[in-house]
Amino acid sequence: MFIKSVLLRNFRNYEKLSLEFKTNRILLVGKNAQGKTNLLESLYYLSCLGSNRAKSDSELIRWNESYAHVSALICKQDLDVELSVLIHPPQKREIAVNNVKKRKSSEFCSNLCVVSFSVSDLLLLRGAPDDRRSWLDLAISQIYPAYPDRVAKYNKIRIQKNNYLKELRNNPTMNKDLLDVWNTQLAVCGSNIIYLRLKFLAELQKIAQLKHSLIANNESLSIQYNSSVLGDLSVGSDIKYSVEEIAGYFQEKLLQRKEEEIIRSQSLVGPHRDDISYYINEIDSKKFASQGQQRTIVLSLKLAELELIKQKIQDTPVLLLDDVLAELDNVRQNFLLNAIGDDTQTIITSVDTVLYDEDYLKNVEIYKISDGAIV
Repeated sequence: MFIKSVLLRNFRNYEKLSLEFKTNRILLVGKNAQGKTNLLESLYYLSCLGSNRAKSDSELIRWNESYAHVSALICKQDLDVELSVLIHPPQKREIAVNNVKKRKSSEFCSNLCVVSFSVSDLLLLRGAPDDRRSWLDLAISQIYPAYPDRVAKYNKIRIQKNNYLKELRNNPTMNKDLLDVWNTQLAVCGSNIIYLRLKFLAELQKIAQLKHSLIANNESLSIQYNSSVLGDLSVGSDIKYSVEEIAGYFQEKLLQRKEEEIIRSQSLVGPHRDDISYYINEIDSKKFASQGQQRTIVLSLKLAELELIKQKIQDTPVLLLDDVLAELDNVRQNFLLNAIGDDTQTIITSVDTVLYDEDYLKNVEIYKISDGAIV
């Protein structure tokens, strides 16, 4: 998979940008807050119609402008594909593949796969549960293009249920039968999300454990999925629960906490409440691991994500590295750069070229970015 060119219009701080890539190694150089990360974000957005930085599409539009347009020409398995997204609230965004408009996001998101690794990812372990859920969901979206639609549907049902819970709290004499309808829909939709999360984490752990052992050979990495439905589950090679079984447990939990949910006017059970824990030698890394150990875990996870997606889609994802090398020591820098295959198009942002030796820079396209423009 290869990004040939990208065109931005009113995206973040870019009024207009047209850029062509000719090699697998691209280095975007510039001071902070000039637009390097914004450019990577645009490519990430084209892969999954979501941002790892913005909560809504409207945040992606340049200040005082009414729309943003992002497009790219990519080569996928020797075929050129043009992707285009027009963001113009309050209307629904317009997505197109090869100039043909698409209604379903799954038809769009199946084209470009990327793995993003940024400084914020290094804080993944110590961040909030929502950060870990967002990373997990976006990673799964690269393999299962229909997954974002499932998450969106689940969140829509959950919001409708929360609104109904507020009505019940304010009007205790209201009929509660409709709540059972929302709960059934939530359990059916949410059980699919939980199942795919467990499946992805089990496959990811296998690869991440190998990557981790190459840096820290005396340490064993393991992953635990903390589910509000199933409890704390050690991620293994076999998923112990079917989608139907998960839905059954989901319904039971909802029934147990029904009155509590009414009192608090919140959905207290479901994948939106779940978390992920990482262990080194069976010790919780969030509480006891050093900063270096935590960064080794994240590095292993990201490299495993890259390899797992490659296996699943039978193509190589584009790797986006956002200022992350500056935050790694020499050992982890070298491990990361050496682990990237020659067939992986890698787009890196950096404040300068000091971190890279001359051999690495020989076949690198270098672009200098200043105030949302190539200089």
